[in-house]
Amino acid sequence: MAVRDKKNRETAETKSTTSQISEAKDTHNHTHKHSHDGEFTDEEVQNRTLEDWSGDWQSIYPFLLDGTLDKVLEHKVEEKQEKNFEEYKQYYSVGYETDTDRIVINGNTVEFFKGHMSHKADYQYDGYRILTYDSGKKGARYLFSTSDDNSGAPKNIQFSDHNIEPTKPEHFHLYFGNESQEVLLKELDHWPTYYKSDLSGADIVHDMLHHH
Repeated sequence: MAVRDKKNRETAETKSTTSQISEAKDTHNHTHKHSHDGEFTDEEVQNRTLEDWSGDWQSIYPFLLDGTLDKVLEHKVEEKQEKNFEEYKQYYSVGYETDTDRIVINGNTVEFFKGHMSHKADYQYDGYRILTYDSGKKGARYLFSTSDDNSGAPKNIQFSDHNIEPTKPEHFHLYFGNESQEVLLKELDHWPTYYKSDLSGADIVHDMLHHH
């Protein structure tokens, strides 16, 4: 992988921008209460490394498809009363959809698994972006990219785990593809979500229902 000079890396690690988002979809209607809950100042946001997301992660999309997460959706209907069950099912079907069913992060290397196939690449930090939504809530995405054009892995990736400082998250949303970082920042409807691979479907349901 080509290595950028130190000056460029330092610039990437300290830059941040604020984007205005037209639709208030920052919380994805999650049951969780997260760090800062979308309320923080730009100055509070800190740089992070891939070490925060190191480990072996599984997509929760299969658990939505097989009905494991139905209890979570039923709880959302009762608690929020914003959508009926089928509407929530459709909403999360779009949000969680991915054919990347597993991700392993080790050091600067990220490996993406699709069935029995995998592709991996080394990634470098491109700084964070602060998104400000019409609701007034905010979120931070942490951006990484690879210079390896032949790996088959996504060119750009963006982590969002509702945190704004170095920490080990219980789960994360990952925006990834060969589109530019700026294009990926505009994605609000599709947010593949990953939990630790050693968790069962029941473990994930418990986390979603009880970790506020």
